[in-house]
Amino acid sequence: MRFRTIVLALAALPMALGGCAGPGTPSASASAPASPAAPWLIVATGSATPSPAPSIGRSATPSGLPWISLAPAPACAIAWPTHQQVLIPMIVRPGKGSLTVQWPAWYGPNYRVAAVDQRLFSGTQPPPTWVNVTAGTGCTVTATLTGLISRNPYIVWLDAPNTPHNLDGSRSLYSGKSGVVQPL
Repeated sequence: MRFRTIVLALAALPMALGGCAGPGTPSASASAPASPAAPWLIVATGSATPSPAPSIGRSATPSGLPWISLAPAPACAIAWPTHQQVLIPMIVRPGKGSLTVQWPAWYGPNYRVAAVDQRLFSGTQPPPTWVNVTAGTGCTVTATLTGLISRNPYIVWLDAPNTPHNLDGSRSLYSGKSGVVQPL
């Protein structure tokens, strides 16, 4: 008996929601067809608002990191981008057995940076060796990682402990990373 009541309720639902008009019969609330080129979302009667559209140049963040918009950048020798993900932009310059890393000092007073070897290892991967760096008074922070093997591939990880946490309270291991670089 209960099953029969549910089936009847579901069968009557389309008529209750769609009214009595059959297919092809315009309903009383029908109006001019909407233009597919300019969709509108009615927020308040009499006040048309364009539907939200993604900004050009931005895509969904597969990593789940939130977008941030930074305050106008102070005058710096390097034109750091001001609208980006939480991933911190950086410049990495190879040296003899070393990598010099630069990034904007907008993410707090202290950082840590590591050069992570990209060679294949059998067994457990060695943990990264982090170097603590304190930001000075300038707008750019610079650190040099030494003792690296020349011509070996590395990726530089940058962690800014004062960056925001994800909604679930977690943080990624790095807040910035480079592409693959090789010391000279």
